[in-house]
Amino acid sequence: MDLTFHNVTLPAKPGEAMDIGVHGGQIVEIKGAGHLERGERAFDLDGRIVLPGFVETHIHLDKSCILDRCQMKGGLEDAIAEVVGLKADFTEDDVAARATKTLRKCVLNGTTRMRTHVEVDPVVGLRGIEGVKKAIADFAWAIDVQICVFPQDGLLNNPGTDELMVAALHDCAGSVGAAPYTDSDPHGQIDRIFEMAREFDVDIDMHLDFGSDASSLDVEYVCKKADAYGWGGRVTVGHVTKFANMPQARLVELARRLADAGVAVTVLPSTDLFLMHRDHTEDMSVPRGVTPLHLMAKEGVTCSLSTNNVLNPFTPFGDCSLIRMANLYANIAQIGQREDMAACLDMVSSRSAKLMNLTDYGLEKGAPADLVVIDATDPTMAVAELAQPMYGFKRGKPVFTHALPELHGP
Repeated sequence: MDLTFHNVTLPAKPGEAMDIGVHGGQIVEIKGAGHLERGERAFDLDGRIVLPGFVETHIHLDKSCILDRCQMKGGLEDAIAEVVGLKADFTEDDVAARATKTLRKCVLNGTTRMRTHVEVDPVVGLRGIEGVKKAIADFAWAIDVQICVFPQDGLLNNPGTDELMVAALHDCAGSVGAAPYTDSDPHGQIDRIFEMAREFDVDIDMHLDFGSDASSLDVEYVCKKADAYGWGGRVTVGHVTKFANMPQARLVELARRLADAGVAVTVLPSTDLFLMHRDHTEDMSVPRGVTPLHLMAKEGVTCSLSTNNVLNPFTPFGDCSLIRMANLYANIAQIGQREDMAACLDMVSSRSAKLMNLTDYGLEKGAPADLVVIDATDPTMAVAELAQPMYGFKRGKPVFTHALPELHGP
């Protein structure tokens, strides 16, 4: 065998010591520890966790790393307006350079799969798409990236955007997104996105219900459309910060509706914390504005945690570590139960892969040897302690190595 890992922990089987064998870029053996011959390259891992990499379901490569160009006025509408003002000067090479910088961080933090949302409109045209494509091609040896094309600044109210989205779907986009709250006809935009999804046979991933007033929700209309189109299991809604302001009983009822319709949910903890509830200026009791995703997962909703924006007006932070995002969410949601904390690790890995309908993700014979070793032996403690990725492999080839810190005593 080309590569073997000895005495490892699989996330789904904590407490069981296993060995993994890799040959020809695929996993060919998984056995109990001590039952696998050593390969040409062998790693003795002392019970550390091996997983098929982190899965980033919602990130914006095209507008990452523009913090130095921004005024940072704060708030969702201000962030959208700032990027609108900058997009006219985006070039393919500029987008590619910034996307490359962000992809590098993602890879070094153990991400092996990604869906990036890329916006099109008459101002930026297809330059964002073309720039991101260049970066994706340069990093194809380390990470698989799907483009989700979407209309950040509106669709029906923004002539020319529809044609650009269709062009991107013909060219490279593997999914289609939406931002109905920026459109003059939110439900009309949703209708058109479902039409595109059916025409091109792609999944849908929408920015939805981004706000604080839960009295009116577009997600209910999305569920109806998913039922009508038979698109259950192929629709995701992201942010959904309005859900955070619901009584728990109503949230549970909504979660069951989403589960029945096959509509998944992505929460973006860093962005949602940064942008929400900026109207609380007279007191210090600012709501968190982050939907309690773990409660929805318990009702059968497919759920993921993700990064969203990196170093821009929507989120002026970010090192592209998904395990950091899992830890941040656990803090926000006040999670202390071991099983709930371990589930946060799943929401940046296996559950995220399910959301993206990845059929070749997993730790089983025949699966691609996309493997990441993290410095933890227990999934709960991996989240609690922000476990460091140690080694990464793509199709059995080495991608990165992080040397563990060394303490020099007296």
